[in-house]
Amino acid sequence: MHVQEWLETIPAVAVYVLVGVVIGLESLGIPLPGEIVLVSSALLASQHGDINPYVLGACATVGAIIGDSIGYAIGRKGGRPLLAWLGRKFPKHFSEANIGLAERSFEKWGMWAVFFGRFIALLRIFAGPLAGVLHMPYWKFLIANVFGGILWAGGTTAVIYSVGIVAEAWLKRFSWLGLVLAVLIGVASMLIIKNRAKKAASERAEASGQEPVAVAD
Repeated sequence: MHVQEWLETIPAVAVYVLVGVVIGLESLGIPLPGEIVLVSSALLASQHGDINPYVLGACATVGAIIGDSIGYAIGRKGGRPLLAWLGRKFPKHFSEANIGLAERSFEKWGMWAVFFGRFIALLRIFAGPLAGVLHMPYWKFLIANVFGGILWAGGTTAVIYSVGIVAEAWLKRFSWLGLVLAVLIGVASMLIIKNRAKKAASERAEASGQEPVAVAD
């Protein structure tokens, strides 16, 4: 069943909760399709008055901020062993090469890595836990987390909702296009990160005289 069609079968309150929980868990470090759920819900809000876009955007924002904060706390407490455990559980997302790339991004950009990481599907699951593992000062993390969460979650809701209202005559077609676009953006982001991870892994291997680390497809 189409995601949006399924969302139409549940009450508005359940949509708010679902969006907040899915985005919160994704931000915490669990690979989930938070962006697709948010886009589908925002499109649904543009069609049905039962779903308030302001409440939806607020739930998405709160879920993103809280999820990232919990991920930060878990990362700070778990440290490197946590990353190793995540690598075993989710090898495609938390591979050594991907973690290395994210870590270098944090070392180079600091709190901006948390902010901009919100807009990249793969980095979205790294930001909180890795910031904690690297002992980024919490006040820096919180500022980047709050502003990134507001701009990504609230902004995505506002843009998709507005486009849905303006393009009402094309809404059914656009609902598919919106989801396809979200998926394509997510896939493109993951491919870019994966290619960079491979390059970074090769550079690290060459520097240490070891064989390059393969990144899982």
